Amino acid sequence: MIFLQIPVGTYRNFAYILADEATRLCVIVDPDFGFDKILRLLENYRLKVKYIIGTHSHPDHIFDCQKLASRTGAKVIMHKESRAYKDQMVEDGDILKIGTFEIRILYTPGHTPDSICLLVDEEERKLLTGDTLFVGGYGRTDLQGGNPEKLYDSLFEKILKLGDDVEIYPGHDYGDKPSSTIGREKRRNQFLNLKSKEEFLAFLREGK
Repeated sequence: MIFLQIPVGTYRNFAYILADEATRLCVIVDPDFGFDKILRLLENYRLKVKYIIGTHSHPDHIFDCQKLASRTGAKVIMHKESRAYKDQMVEDGDILKIGTFEIRILYTPGHTPDSICLLVDEEERKLLTGDTLFVGGYGRTDLQGGNPEKLYDSLFEKILKLGDDVEIYPGHDYGDKPSSTIGREKRRNQFLNLKSKEEFLAFLREGK
């Protein structure tokens, strides 16, 4: 697999390109304002785009989705709760096939009502977390549509149960390194070490 983590935009965003080396089919995740940079990479690696996926509908993640789709002929994928433009909607547990690998959709609301994470191939064990989980942090819930209780459930009942060896790749470069693992975040992310749901929600309410 070709796996590219791409700094884009002005908010320390990451876009991603995941490609099957055999077929050269790829998926773009959260292109943000990275149109020109992403097109150059597609050309350099000789890739054909099958899907463009937005992990949630905030503009700093999906601004160039339609523009890239028009240029490449790819389908724009968003969760069914999203009000943003999409050619195809997905929900929890859906599988997208790209050449010889698969992406499983995990519905992880909390930061927004339409937030998803992408579990890349059971063998690769990579999780693209969008703005649900950062290295050393979590997705804020004080914006429109944010929901602290749903974020807790997404983090503790879904993501953290995937296994300590799963690598996480966030939507922003906010941590001490650009990627991590679930095991490392369990040990080092203070927000994941709160003792109960009540303590987590109180922490968020206090804005600490």
